[in-house]
Amino acid sequence: MVEEISFALSEEQQMMQDTVRQLVQAQVIDNIHQWDENRLLDKQAVQKFWELGIIQSMIPEEFGGYGMGSSPVLHTLVLEELASGDMSFAVHAMLPALFVLPVVSLGSVEQKEKYLPEFCNESFVPATLAVNELSVGFDIWNCETKVEKKGNSYILNGKKCFVPLANEAKYMIVVANYESNPHLFIVENGIEGVIVGEREKNCGWWALPTYEVSFENCAIPENNILGDKTAIYWLLQRTRTAMAAIGTGISRSSYEYAKKYAKERQQFGEPIASRQSIAFMIAEMAYEVDAMRLLTWKAASTIELGIDANRESFLAKIYAGEMTMKITDYGVQILGGHGYIRDHPVERYYRNGRSIALCEAMSII
Repeated sequence: MVEEISFALSEEQQMMQDTVRQLVQAQVIDNIHQWDENRLLDKQAVQKFWELGIIQSMIPEEFGGYGMGSSPVLHTLVLEELASGDMSFAVHAMLPALFVLPVVSLGSVEQKEKYLPEFCNESFVPATLAVNELSVGFDIWNCETKVEKKGNSYILNGKKCFVPLANEAKYMIVVANYESNPHLFIVENGIEGVIVGEREKNCGWWALPTYEVSFENCAIPENNILGDKTAIYWLLQRTRTAMAAIGTGISRSSYEYAKKYAKERQQFGEPIASRQSIAFMIAEMAYEVDAMRLLTWKAASTIELGIDANRESFLAKIYAGEMTMKITDYGVQILGGHGYIRDHPVERYYRNGRSIALCEAMSII
């Protein structure tokens, strides 16, 4: 007899989903438009999320954390809820995990002892990951950012873009080519040769500062290498699934807002939702959001079981990239001319959602 598959959330998962949803409602929903216009989040809202202890729970007790481990499925639920409020907030709030999780899972004992305790303090600690590059058709397996070994150091040269909070990040993990394969390196703030450029002017993520970062003969201690090609596979499976979760959150909000608007907006004496063209778009948005979520959960659960999820994470990311563009475009269409006005959030969902298909490694589970 085949055991029935259950999609019901556990008590812990339901509690965390509800907690994050309440935080987003209280801290983000009514404020994000102004933050987006001002090009800056309220750091107190990020601090409120930090105080939930989600990132600290990933860190083992011997290094000062709560020792609850990492649950990819739980973290996809968290990311969807955060992104339903805003993608900039989701990435900013979970950004330290882009450093913490690789160190916890891939780092040496010395690296864990050195870096992890700092993330167990009461205040948010900015850290980031530098993966994307400016070249057309960027391929993580053939980075233009390169490393050479000289004596007891690795010499890093190259350029990265779309690096969140690079101007204030205390630590950064950089993907660079070493001996013809991509590797992960830990770069600490203040090392000579790290040059953070001006803030990038992006189509979306207006409330999330991202930067171009140049490395000019940057000397990295040899014990700051974090992983090789195997580590890149580990990283991509978790970051691609995370991006799919963010896409699901953005798409869900676009769908919910457009549906509510279509039911309330009267045209020719009836709600526009009664028009077949509008109703079909709303229906398509609904089932595509569910499809995205299921692909994301499948990838996350595969990772959580310790099974290689390269295929599952890739499919989730690709599908989320395509469908987020489609669903957020529908959101703008359903509102008509109002959808192009910044007073309605669907235009922000559209701008932010475009990045799901374009960028790698903006978040992690």
